[in-house]
Amino acid sequence: MGLLVFMRNLLLALCLFLVLGFLYYSAWKLHLLRWEDTTAVLLCGGRKYDKLGFLLKLDSKLPPELASKYANFSEGVCKPGYASALMTSIFPKFSKPAPMFLDDSFKKWARIRDFVPPFGIKGQDNLIKAILSATKEYRLTPALDSLSCRRCIIVGNGGVLANKSLGLKIDDYDVVIRLNSAPVKGFEKDVGGKTTLRITYPEGAIQKLEQYEKDSFFVLAGFKWQDFKWLKYIVYKEKVSASDGFWKSVATRVPREPHEIRILNPYFIQEAAFSFIGLPFNNGLMGRGNIPTLGSVAITMALHNCDEVAVAGFGYDMNSPNAPLHYYESVRMSAIKESWTHNIQRETEFLRKLVKARVITDLTSGI
Repeated sequence: MGLLVFMRNLLLALCLFLVLGFLYYSAWKLHLLRWEDTTAVLLCGGRKYDKLGFLLKLDSKLPPELASKYANFSEGVCKPGYASALMTSIFPKFSKPAPMFLDDSFKKWARIRDFVPPFGIKGQDNLIKAILSATKEYRLTPALDSLSCRRCIIVGNGGVLANKSLGLKIDDYDVVIRLNSAPVKGFEKDVGGKTTLRITYPEGAIQKLEQYEKDSFFVLAGFKWQDFKWLKYIVYKEKVSASDGFWKSVATRVPREPHEIRILNPYFIQEAAFSFIGLPFNNGLMGRGNIPTLGSVAITMALHNCDEVAVAGFGYDMNSPNAPLHYYESVRMSAIKESWTHNIQRETEFLRKLVKARVITDLTSGI
């Protein structure tokens, strides 16, 4: 019996190494992988994986080993390591360690060192060093960092949030992440009033100072080198030039002290685009249809830094072109088709995998 158990475990280990070796070799060494083709199948131990590395046959039931591990947790009690454990079960090459924000050791992180924005930091060393020397803080609050289990929710901007009365439920999470200029004031019943992080970029940032919440971290997602230059202006309270390579008007002030400002680790943009969604690699450069939405980037970040992950306000119903795109304005769903940077169909496929496998919880059932 002992020999049989040993042989079974050895076979499983060999299968895992085969999967990981295949994925890394094809995707990163050769760069010959057509990111558009995610239907290829790799068999291992009776399991089938697509070319990105996701398990093809997803099940809403927990794997037996995880069902046993979390069996005694009552509803509402945070389950340590839950999201990352489920992510690993459907995507074996997932590795949790990845810092939320850039810190003063950013140049040592090989995964982002050789990529230019938005997928890395190449060429931005001096700007980032100048910003970090002023902010001097690279983590969440001590209270949040000390939690033994952290529940996070990413609040999307989708019209599906309207009239759901989820405000209190959203505010119950330890970390509430909001995106771009999505307002809170006046919409608390549906979207809550708590904000821990507001992730944005220059063109997406709130421009009216009175619309900012009182307490939250301002987090830059840098998609181009001008974004880091803009953040340096903001941190040092210097004059922002409107002609600095932005595609629309940008905020010239942010009501935050330097220690309340962070830089999102660009690895999450890279991983979301190429590893999770399978967008065109384009030699690691920004191109048509290879930029993930900020929502998918935020979810990717949360998978690495939160024990449980939920979303609300996500999902694009392309069959309802006249439905509201956002919960706070009258822009219609058809407007998303005009985006040349995103691939909404691919992102939806990725997010549905996470929901079906219970990696994330979708409170508004929009995905």
